[in-house]
Amino acid sequence: MLRAGIVGLPNVGKSTLFNALVENAKAEAANFPFCTINPNVGVVSVPDERLNVLAGISTARQIIPAQVEFVDIAGLIKGASKGEGKGNAFLSHIREVDAIVHVVRCFDNDDIIHVSGSVDPTRDIEVINLELALADLGQVEKRIERARKLARTSKEAQFEVSILEKISVELNEGKSIRQLGLTEEESEAIKFLQLLTAKPIIFAANVSEDDLATGNQYVEKVKEIATQENAQVVVVSAQVESELIDLPQEERADFLESLGVKEGGLKSLIRATYALLGLRTYFTTGEKETRAWTIHAGMTAPQAAGVIHSDFERCFIRAETVAYDDLIANGSMTAAKGKGLVRSEGKEYIVKEGDVMLFLTSA
Repeated sequence: MLRAGIVGLPNVGKSTLFNALVENAKAEAANFPFCTINPNVGVVSVPDERLNVLAGISTARQIIPAQVEFVDIAGLIKGASKGEGKGNAFLSHIREVDAIVHVVRCFDNDDIIHVSGSVDPTRDIEVINLELALADLGQVEKRIERARKLARTSKEAQFEVSILEKISVELNEGKSIRQLGLTEEESEAIKFLQLLTAKPIIFAANVSEDDLATGNQYVEKVKEIATQENAQVVVVSAQVESELIDLPQEERADFLESLGVKEGGLKSLIRATYALLGLRTYFTTGEKETRAWTIHAGMTAPQAAGVIHSDFERCFIRAETVAYDDLIANGSMTAAKGKGLVRSEGKEYIVKEGDVMLFLTSA
């Protein structure tokens, strides 16, 4: 399961958001810096209304959604790359995740201390970005020294040095590796370094409940920076999400409607994180269960079958496949087959988002 790390300055709402994400998590959310020392981990179901529709058609007894793992990482401060505020430990936690959810404070509240004394999303994002870049720069400079020695006799090392030198220039200018546009081959060559600014990122603009429907001037600043990073912004209210947890399910929609929204942003954040990780969903459905299976974009039918069981990939023959929209439009697999919409796909087929599949194997 791929992991997304929730990062940001202290007291921006990371742990409150994490608690809302996993509902029953016991992450401590308190009004003082470094209240999260060890990372909290929670597995979160990906909201997907398609599951309910498919289950209705198949009269499935159980629904099993796709899942993503979120990691609540302690707040970073200026100087983290030099060890300030236990920064070295916290940065190491970020290295272990696959993507970053950067929570940015976009609300005023005198009762909640800001580590810098005021709310300024531009400054706050720059502080985090700089510390991540400095941590990467230190690691890159150490690796270049070793790679240059190996480059005397190794073409692979020569290639690595050329990439690292290009990265070093970018980091020295205060930019992220994401902005460099490395090729797939270049990214693969330095993947083992787990560089922080190479990880895909999404910004979660944390607003008060009053600004959830409309946003505010702080959110606009986050969007400006996200555009430069080619990143997405999701407006979310940790305050609203924490209140929703305490409400009965039937009252949640009314509460959100009173705020002028259909959801508090949390579901959008989960879905956006899932997509950010390069994940795709295909479905299996029947009377026993309707299930969302997680694959990487570009996987073939046998590889997708292998997510269910390794024997399915090894013994793969073909896959009966229908697009979700085609199945729903016709109301049943039988009707879709009657119109020739259920295809027989072989080993070279690249599974598409929303495919509904039945695998035939020799086992």
